[in-house]
Amino acid sequence: MSSLRDLFIRHVGQTSEFSMKFEVSHADGMYIYDRNGKAHLDLNSGISVSSLGHRHPKVIAAIKRQLDKHMHTMVYGEHIQQPQIEFAQLLSKQLDPQLSNVYFVMTGSEAIEVAMKLARRQTGRYEIISCSGAYHGSTQGAEALRSDDDFTRAFLPGIPGIRHINFNELSDLSKITKRTAAVILEPVQAESGVRLPENGYLEGLRQKCTETNTLLIFDEIQTGFGRTGHLFAHKKYNVLPDVLLIAKSMGAGMPIGAVVTSRDILGAFLKNPTLGHITTFGGHPVSTAAAAAGLKVLLDDRIVEGVLEKEQLFHDLLKHKIIEEVRSSGLMMAVQLTKRKYLKHVVSKTFEQGALIDYFLFNDKSFRLAPPLIISKVEIKKACNILLQAMDYALDQYRR
Repeated sequence: MSSLRDLFIRHVGQTSEFSMKFEVSHADGMYIYDRNGKAHLDLNSGISVSSLGHRHPKVIAAIKRQLDKHMHTMVYGEHIQQPQIEFAQLLSKQLDPQLSNVYFVMTGSEAIEVAMKLARRQTGRYEIISCSGAYHGSTQGAEALRSDDDFTRAFLPGIPGIRHINFNELSDLSKITKRTAAVILEPVQAESGVRLPENGYLEGLRQKCTETNTLLIFDEIQTGFGRTGHLFAHKKYNVLPDVLLIAKSMGAGMPIGAVVTSRDILGAFLKNPTLGHITTFGGHPVSTAAAAAGLKVLLDDRIVEGVLEKEQLFHDLLKHKIIEEVRSSGLMMAVQLTKRKYLKHVVSKTFEQGALIDYFLFNDKSFRLAPPLIISKVEIKKACNILLQAMDYALDQYRR
């Protein structure tokens, strides 16, 4: 009889020849369990998705309540559904009044696609600018926002009209002109290894977009919902975008995303043409019920307020001779090693010892730390002990 691993390889589409092939049995709280019952401390959150940990009881209860009522009934926008309204209203209360309209989609990549269409439709302009070293998803439009040829050359030609500027380069802001429909960027660059905004860069960007009537679009798909120690990174850095893109931890483990902006800007989809964007499963009632429950937990349990203290504890404990730098914005962290060759040993040994960390797409000397925001101080100490042992192991491999 074929093993589950063999069936996975045979029948499930693969994205890499080197995937982890970690056979998941179940997950709960801070832990994911393999088929033998071994617990693995999750320091990755499924790339910043499971911010409340796995199977939070209040989220599960909300999902079950909605399942007892209805699931999909009609393509998005045609039926009035309580979970969508409940989430949109609660979210709007946490944001600037300018960000009061929520357009629901299924994924972060779809949110990017909608934002690109919306920017061109709203402004009547063609050019869209993104930052080098950014990652915004893997659909055709989102791929066009990438600057790296290694990932994009196989899928050319891409979407025309895309230009790139360098993150944190104030001189590059001169490339934003009255021909530019939108600038789309992450307020903290994730896949480059957690690159933080510096030297008033976001403020300068906001000013330039205002001067040229260019839409400023923040991709907070990874930074949103408390990851940086504030509910959203734009609040942390005190720069208000015209359009906010969210997904990942938004659904508390369920698939969902959204474009958040003003009623006036979203109104561009209403006519010329009508149905400017259509999505079948956007705002799925089960996913929006989970999202509403997850946001309530974040707010009611004051989870975000504890993130910065936990961030500091990681900084205090992660001291090792092969660590070059630890960059972070809240519990969105990159641990950069002194040599690239250490990285694979740290990742594999950490997994062997019962914890999960991950690589970055565009930084081959750093590993990612993005644990659920509910991680306790005891679990942080346990995690750091495992990581330090893994670094000892990596160093030892090159002493022999």
